[in-house]
Amino acid sequence: MTFLIKFGILEEVTAIAHKRILAQQIKQIMEQKHITKSEMAKKMETSRSAVDRLLNPNNPNVTLDTLDRAAIALGMKLNISLN
Repeated sequence: MTFLIKFGILEEVTAIAHKRILAQQIKQIMEQKHITKSEMAKKMETSRSAVDRLLNPNNPNVTLDTLDRAAIALGMKLNISLN
């Protein structure tokens, strides 16, 4: 951790880790529910490329609105907490 702080990359690494976890969770739920990327895009009222960006674990730029629409499309609720 001190290495990340020393080089000023703690926030960036943390954001990427969070996004990878979210992308994996969404991907798993889509697979469990047999939802394709195209179907997900339709349910979210967005483009297929937006779903690709959402599922890309290396793209940490995702909005809360997008995450909320993804959760709703999967029949779930988005829960966010601060610890």
